[in-house]
Amino acid sequence: MAVQPSVGRVGSIVTPTESFERFAGLCAIITSIVGFLYAVSFIVLHNVLLNALFLMLGGLFSLAVLTAVYERLKETHATLALWAFLLTIVGALGILIHGGYDLANTLHPPAISAAQMSLPNAIDPRGLLTFGVAGLGLFCIAWLVGQSRLFPHALSYLGYILAVLLLILYLARLIILEPTNLLIVVPVLLSGFVVNPIWYIWLGIVLLRGRRIS
Repeated sequence: MAVQPSVGRVGSIVTPTESFERFAGLCAIITSIVGFLYAVSFIVLHNVLLNALFLMLGGLFSLAVLTAVYERLKETHATLALWAFLLTIVGALGILIHGGYDLANTLHPPAISAAQMSLPNAIDPRGLLTFGVAGLGLFCIAWLVGQSRLFPHALSYLGYILAVLLLILYLARLIILEPTNLLIVVPVLLSGFVVNPIWYIWLGIVLLRGRRIS
């Protein structure tokens, strides 16, 4: 059965795509807030439980945002948009699973040795998905945003910055195991407290406003 578009209060027709974009816009705002709270719990509070919870929620809510962004960007370059979508979705699922794994271990700590605890996450080793794959996909999205008329052109520059920070974080975590090293701390501070929240809030506003030509 075909889905019928809904009619707003003033008689304007709201298509299913527009309805989902509004939902994704709200999810983007939530993702921004959750991402900021994750940074606070990780850097300031050092609370493992909140850290895992916010990480998991950030991955979950970002899935809707990335889907809505892909729906727009495929009109610019369908093949590259699909590749970027797959990369970022895999990254978001990596965040979701990594956070869920940490949350499960925090609520019910396993009886394992300290050496085993120091092993990298089997699903997301040293942030391969959350930083490496997600950063690569976001770099492609930033380029497509710059080519699209459905997004503000300046949004692409912010996307490039966030993508580079994520890629630096992955390489730093892969090579440098000391979490207090400036090569890890500085990108975490910039991405967690500034760039990532602004990126998702801006995306949320754009999606909530509808398909206006920029």
